[in-house]
Amino acid sequence: MTGRLAGKRIFVTGAAQGIGLAIAKAFLREEAALYLIDRDAALLEREAMLMSQAGGDVSWTAADITDAAAIAAAVAEAAKAIGPINALVNNAGVNVFNEPLETSDEDWSRCFDINLKGAWNCCKAVLPGMIGAGGGVILNIASTHAFTIIPHTFPYPLAKHALLGMTKSLGLEYAPKNIRVNALAPGYVSTQKVIDYWNGFADPDAARAETMKLHPGGRIASPEEIAMAAVFMISDECPFMNATCLTIDGGLSVQQHAV
Repeated sequence: MTGRLAGKRIFVTGAAQGIGLAIAKAFLREEAALYLIDRDAALLEREAMLMSQAGGDVSWTAADITDAAAIAAAVAEAAKAIGPINALVNNAGVNVFNEPLETSDEDWSRCFDINLKGAWNCCKAVLPGMIGAGGGVILNIASTHAFTIIPHTFPYPLAKHALLGMTKSLGLEYAPKNIRVNALAPGYVSTQKVIDYWNGFADPDAARAETMKLHPGGRIASPEEIAMAAVFMISDECPFMNATCLTIDGGLSVQQHAV
């Protein structure tokens, strides 16, 4: 299908690599106009230039989602570049995994500043325009950590649980304004972050095999599979989906024990 996102002017965070980049490319294939941000200015420019040269309606700027003023400025610039934003994908995030009592104040703040406060900064920046325009859609990229707990991953699940709570709260608050707020919860995805995780073990191949073994289908998702779900959730094909979360983990969070 093509044209599923025609008329959507979408602000995507963390768009220079991984799931965010896959989402941006999928959105462009469906004829959306995009404004992309990422902290990695060089990588963002390289990827955005490639998309632009391929004919995509894409603008971009380097910005840190923890900086509310910078995000407000980016949203204002986006309105000039592609038109008023009527969709947001809060994709930017960071893994912060520790034993609870080994978690420093700095790690705690970093985890919540990026995974929760940063997402709120973006919501806060786009919501007034959406309200004024009579509607919009926000998609928060959560995680299966938003409703399950894996030992030794503190405080990341706390931030993702809170992100899911924010999704539900904003979804209910702004439903009368024709604004849908939903979350997408991937499990393991074959991004560089996951590869780096495997490479942190003495035997990366064995670590990879253990991860695959956790999944009923014996594999993990590709970024493109997450992106296809994001297209659906941003599109007008699910107009009554609001304040909820779609899980894409191959059944990982349903299975009680690995086989």
